[in-house]
Amino acid sequence: MVKFSHGCWHPAPDTIIDWAVETVKAQAREDSLHFVTASKPINFRGDTLNNPTLTHHISSPIDNVLFLSSTHWRQQKSVTQAPNFELFPNGQEKHTNTIKTSKDEESLIFSVGDLSATVNTQPKSFDLSFRHKKRQLTKLGWRSIGYVKENTTALHPKANYTDPNKGKRWVTYQLQLGVGDKVYGLGERFGPFAKNGQSIDLWNDDGGTGSELTYKNIPFFITSAGYGVFIPTSSFVSLEIQSERTTRVNISVPGESLSIYLIQGSSPKDILTSYSKITGVPALPPAWTFGLWLSTSFTTNYDENTVTTFLAGMQDRDIPVSVFHFDCFWMPGFEWCDYEFDKDHFPDAEGQLRRMKEKGIRICVWINPYIAQESSIFDEAAEKGYFIKRGDGSVWQYDFWQAGMAFIDFTNPDACKWYQSKLQKLVDMGVDSFKTDFGERIPTGDTVYFDGSDPDKMHNYYAYLYNKVTFEVLENSYGKNNAALFARSATAGCQQFPVHWGGDPYSTFEAMAETLRGGLSLALSGFGYWAHDIGGFEGKPDPALFKRWVAFGLFSSHSRLHGSASFRVPWLIDETEEASKVLKHFVSVKHQLMPYLYAQAISTHLSGIPMLRSMFLEFPEDPAVWHLDQQYMLGDSLLVAPIFNQEGSVTYYLPKGDWYGILDQKIRKGPGYVTESFDFFGLPVLLKPGGAITMGKGGDSIIYDWSDGFKLLVNAEDGTDITVEVPSHEKLGESVVTLSVQTTGSKTSVEVVKGATGSAWNLHLVNRKVTRVEGGEVSSNGVVSIAAGTLKVVIST
Repeated sequence: MVKFSHGCWHPAPDTIIDWAVETVKAQAREDSLHFVTASKPINFRGDTLNNPTLTHHISSPIDNVLFLSSTHWRQQKSVTQAPNFELFPNGQEKHTNTIKTSKDEESLIFSVGDLSATVNTQPKSFDLSFRHKKRQLTKLGWRSIGYVKENTTALHPKANYTDPNKGKRWVTYQLQLGVGDKVYGLGERFGPFAKNGQSIDLWNDDGGTGSELTYKNIPFFITSAGYGVFIPTSSFVSLEIQSERTTRVNISVPGESLSIYLIQGSSPKDILTSYSKITGVPALPPAWTFGLWLSTSFTTNYDENTVTTFLAGMQDRDIPVSVFHFDCFWMPGFEWCDYEFDKDHFPDAEGQLRRMKEKGIRICVWINPYIAQESSIFDEAAEKGYFIKRGDGSVWQYDFWQAGMAFIDFTNPDACKWYQSKLQKLVDMGVDSFKTDFGERIPTGDTVYFDGSDPDKMHNYYAYLYNKVTFEVLENSYGKNNAALFARSATAGCQQFPVHWGGDPYSTFEAMAETLRGGLSLALSGFGYWAHDIGGFEGKPDPALFKRWVAFGLFSSHSRLHGSASFRVPWLIDETEEASKVLKHFVSVKHQLMPYLYAQAISTHLSGIPMLRSMFLEFPEDPAVWHLDQQYMLGDSLLVAPIFNQEGSVTYYLPKGDWYGILDQKIRKGPGYVTESFDFFGLPVLLKPGGAITMGKGGDSIIYDWSDGFKLLVNAEDGTDITVEVPSHEKLGESVVTLSVQTTGSKTSVEVVKGATGSAWNLHLVNRKVTRVEGGEVSSNGVVSIAAGTLKVVIST
């Protein structure tokens, strides 16, 4: 944590802050503002001496986004040295709104559409305010933009002539927070959901899920005030969110420059969509990734027979497995990573993988970018210069994980090709996915990269290069919409290489809840698809915890059974076999939900709006939902409230309207809190008022013809007008049928507006009794049967 002040008036000990106090140069250019601020007021010409300045720039790259940068010395390495985020990866859209700039005696003004920035240029009156229409979003006012000199040996700047860089230097913005404004996001954070009152450092670290450390630090936050802020640097970033100044979000970055993108939106969804235009939308994972993943776990003693036995046990219990994951010890100990199966434990690895794939099971193997000294490929990489080096030219080696390990230098194009060639051999054997573990223990200090990158900036950015280079292997081999990782570390932009999982939780209900908080925060940082270790990673879950976590895990976009020192096959956790039955039940439900889930996945890929959604993404107008962190929306229509106790009691909040339980067929009424109890086969999974979802027949595979005999569940309310997509199971990323659902008064009409229904299907109005049908037949239970090819059905209630 970095705090530069001591209360409201004084700097912290041994700290000098050159605040922006007066604008001394102001230019309204054609498409931007350029202005310079001094750190002491200009009372006469002599005040232009010994007066450090900051140079500022305001522009707009796309609609609804303002860019602000502030620089002290612009030709320093902290400003010019790589790496830099690869922004606007899909191209930069043209503005639909006209950019306007102006200057008068008192101010500089920049506007694009209804978004504007105003700089007060009057003497001794620096202020920069951001507005949407006439409403102020935030501002940088008195003592809000500063250049900070910390740990200096003397407080007078003349004393630094011999070493002007002595001490640590920072640039800070201190954005004003309005009354009641809340802050969310900043990556995968496991503590309190709203970040107000917290000190947060953005620095990737392997700290588990039970601390302030996290694997995925994303320099983006979203507020309840109608804007988000993206800080486009992979450097260390310190944020004090009402934790230093109680009305401010303080952003501080070491070095000579700081910049932000301020993103305005009429809704939180709009903000996330604009953010994804800047940093990239998530790729669409293949459909098979949405099924159940079974893992060997980490330090368990497993071999080829273990894998075969576990898969046979799942088959005997009618629990479909979509993906089998081989964790670390598929390679020999002390030799990670050599990217080759351990011949002692897997003498016929290629044959085993082939037999598994013949049964429809995909293969994932664990990897990381650290090459142990005993790895068979270590010497080759060292000789060719493929590792990160120290300043003296030697390889940067480490013992904390694998003895003598070195780090692949992904800034070296030849090293990337070499690494990809090792993975390609595994793909050629039949591997479908890689669990890209680690990527956080990246050295700084005396560290040299092939392209001369700044080691401090590379610490977080390394995760981007690592996952991008790995993802390319799979996408080049299997094609678009058919590549997926299982990634742990991340920075901004890594959402383009899904899927991401939540790291290492303990096997407790408390850790289950912190896992959800981490997922919600990550999703609000632009990450579309998410998984977690069902049952927890550290420790062996008791049967009750495991069964509750199974329900939570299967109602996540991606679902994996994984642990540390104990296996996660259900019969080894619960000898009564109830856990096996619970797992079978929820896997079956997820298979049935695949038409809805994959349609939502496509939407996430196109819009950047995550599948895991905090309640305020769907109901921002309801003030009660902004603090909720023990429930979520899965896609736009299903509310899920995991149960965090053995007894089965759960309390959750419903916005207004009738909510339909897709598991128990009961209606709950909102607004208000509901308290219920469930056995291990139950869970609040509720279809929202005015929502509609498609459910398929299900079966042994997650991939089947989702349009064949599907059921459309409609929770009708007057004024409903929605579109429902039934995706193709073959042409991934495309819809085969599009339905329009409209409800006016007592009539609901469903029209096929695209594609064709090749088989009969069912329509269920879950909250209304059907009295008359045009275009179908109603059964005794109120479900309407609709013939293949029928274009329109009208139901009266």
